[in-house]
Amino acid sequence: MADFVGAVDQGTTSTRFMIFDRSGAEVARGQVEHRQILPRSGWVEHDPIELYENTRKTMEAALASAGLTASDLATIGITNQRESVVLWERATGRPLHNVIGWQDTRTAELVTSIGHAAEIREITGLPPATYFSATKIRWLLDQDPSLRVRAARGEILAGTVDTWLLWNLTGGDVFATDVTNASRTQLMSLETLTWDPRLLALFGIPAEMLPEIRSSSAHFGTATNGVPIEAVIGDQQAALFGQTCFDPGDAKATYGTGNFILLNTGGTPVRSTHGLLTTVAYRNGDEPPVYALEGSIAATGAAIQWLRDQAGFFDDAAQSETLAGSVEDSGGVVFVPAFSGLFAPYWRPDARGAILGLSRFHTAAHITRAALEAICYQTRDVVDAMALDAGTPLSKLRVDGGITANALCMQLQADILGVPVIRPAVAETTALGAAYAAGLTAGFWASTDELRANWRESRRWQTTWPADRRDQGHTRWKAAVERTFGLGDI
Repeated sequence: MADFVGAVDQGTTSTRFMIFDRSGAEVARGQVEHRQILPRSGWVEHDPIELYENTRKTMEAALASAGLTASDLATIGITNQRESVVLWERATGRPLHNVIGWQDTRTAELVTSIGHAAEIREITGLPPATYFSATKIRWLLDQDPSLRVRAARGEILAGTVDTWLLWNLTGGDVFATDVTNASRTQLMSLETLTWDPRLLALFGIPAEMLPEIRSSSAHFGTATNGVPIEAVIGDQQAALFGQTCFDPGDAKATYGTGNFILLNTGGTPVRSTHGLLTTVAYRNGDEPPVYALEGSIAATGAAIQWLRDQAGFFDDAAQSETLAGSVEDSGGVVFVPAFSGLFAPYWRPDARGAILGLSRFHTAAHITRAALEAICYQTRDVVDAMALDAGTPLSKLRVDGGITANALCMQLQADILGVPVIRPAVAETTALGAAYAAGLTAGFWASTDELRANWRESRRWQTTWPADRRDQGHTRWKAAVERTFGLGDI
């Protein structure tokens, strides 16, 4: 067997291809950003052709940088931004529209008009929201009545980004997705792991246009370069897998454009009553599925990007740490980055971003520190809800993603949560999780126990704040959040 495993990691702002060895160590990577297409306020799109071309480019770049060829890869896994949707023609492979991104809010009125909130939540574990794929597909079909007729004949295909990449990487041979991505469409039953006919009728989506649902760790097909593709898994579930959170009670937080906190709840879906999502964590082959509670936060790293790109506070996101560290605290400033509403645990699409508590004393440094605190307070909101749903508080939090390079932010996270925050040696656990899932299918790794043995701690942050400071800060944060409600309707 070849000595390496590859992983496609197609994210919200960039695509990377990473190569790992048997110890789970990174061997090489290629990475390139793609355009953020913003046609109107609240609309977020990507070019699907660009996403696929970038996948090919990064794969070639990673192999070349390591002096390897495709034959050196035992297998490939795919992980992806979830909920984002592509429509394309089966016969030609031509996309019919840009990717509609998970952050996109154009379907807000459609979500309201469809209703049936309790039924949707019961079947899928998800509340009605613009976040998920179903209303995006419905919106695209509504733009041209002939599309729904063609879709019912199987001529028009719909998929999340994993399905689009899988289709193209296999030369149009494979039209499939996995249980983790399917669980985020709001069209799959958590109990049966199949497309639910009640939901298809409710959203007006023909079953003929949807891909086959498979396990996360399974043989999906062979890429045109000859390498088998043996895992597909949504990015946040992939990070849980890469963090080796295989036991009930294990939790991780991934810090990217948004924040995503997942808690492994084992073989039984736990229905949230505190604003969280019930989702499929992963499924290995023919084994029973594993479920998770998830708190999805729309904008965390996006707040730092906004300070860089729109406000012009700094030229590089890494400079946010230095700027925020130049002041002792935020001076009472609170930044709520509700650019496209608030996700868990609030689910308020009518909220909008706000910076509160300003006086002439405050500077860019205070606002930047408030943005870092916003990342951490949003995470606390979710962690508190998880403790209520699961019946037990977290004792530690494993973290990954780009923002974990910001030591000040991670220290603030430990202070605001009151538990240790632990970063692994391999920070890119999303790609690693996809590689692990593929490697299990291929027999590259024998078991999840072997994957656990690979996990190494890079750094640990301990809380330094007393409980009263932690609680006072959170009270101020929640008061600020409430002031953002309804701003999107004015």
